[in-house]
Amino acid sequence: MVKSLNKYIERGHFIFKSGDILSEVCNSPRNCSGLYMIYGYKSKIKELIYIGISGRKGGDGNIKHRKDGLRGRFLTGKQFGNRRQLSWPLQMKVDKLDKIEIHWFVTHGKYNNDFPRDVEISLLQDYLVANGRLPLWNKEI
Repeated sequence: MVKSLNKYIERGHFIFKSGDILSEVCNSPRNCSGLYMIYGYKSKIKELIYIGISGRKGGDGNIKHRKDGLRGRFLTGKQFGNRRQLSWPLQMKVDKLDKIEIHWFVTHGKYNNDFPRDVEISLLQDYLVANGRLPLWNKEI
């Protein structure tokens, strides 16, 4: 599953712990679209818990980048009913996660032109087939 992401040249990762300030640890870029995968650590065991995207296909068939790109998806986007800076630490506590590791990939930018949703669906389907369920924080495909 993750092997297919090796073709994306623009990529990176960062770690977030409950006491961190998300804007300080986040190193994802603006002005581009892509996919991200969140891994949760529980007692040193690493597990994929979420696959998400930033950017979508517009009505004209072209990419519609979020105005603040992947970075904005993390810093101003919401998950679990609130901004991630607030909701992630709470959800991490509920799920007993020590930290989360976010890997991001620019799927539609300078070097690649894959629509994030297409890549996301493929990865979620592969995960579902391999595990019989979606990642912990994903609700549906």
